[in-house]
Amino acid sequence: MGNMPATNATAAFGSPASAAGAAASANFDTFLKMLTTQLKSQDPLNPMEGSDFAVQLATFSGVEQQAQTNKLLEMMIMQTGSSLGQVADWIGKEVRTARPVWFGDKPLTLDIAPDSRADSVTLVTLNESGREVLREEIGTGEGQIDWLGRDDMGQKLADGRYSFVIESSRAGEVIAKAPVGAYVRVAEAEVGPMGIELIFQGGGSALASEIEALRDPG
Repeated sequence: MGNMPATNATAAFGSPASAAGAAASANFDTFLKMLTTQLKSQDPLNPMEGSDFAVQLATFSGVEQQAQTNKLLEMMIMQTGSSLGQVADWIGKEVRTARPVWFGDKPLTLDIAPDSRADSVTLVTLNESGREVLREEIGTGEGQIDWLGRDDMGQKLADGRYSFVIESSRAGEVIAKAPVGAYVRVAEAEVGPMGIELIFQGGGSALASEIEALRDPG
């Protein structure tokens, strides 16, 4: 996915929605004027039949609702097209997320930020289902580290998606827990029910609004 499809989609859908919205608004205003004139002009001794009046009110409500729907549709198309065009530039780059990310042959870059009061820090590795698979004592420093994915015997963990948590301890007691951001490459961007969704290399995804950082690969 690149910038061009998103731009074309905006151009293709934006203009008709705008025209439809303008037409519905004009029809709504015209109908309202006609109905007001009719109410003022009718004979009090021979008023409009109730059924006829109900039909006109129903028509009035339908026209009003259609006008509002078209305005909302136009706004959604404009916002979605603009946002999708912006995140399209993220494809091929690496983003930092606390969601599960793919681990294969290459180390993962983790961004560590323990509690400043900690005198010891433990990195906890979770598999995709959220089960703990590894605990490692790391330093109390803050910054990026390369995670090699090796167990206590030095064996590489199975390929798969993992997420991470750090436990900050002081005097042997855990004083804070926090998710750890890991960098993963973006393979695709699409519009989902919750907004713009980024699809990661190796599977997994996150909303664009959840992304914490962006960088070039390597």
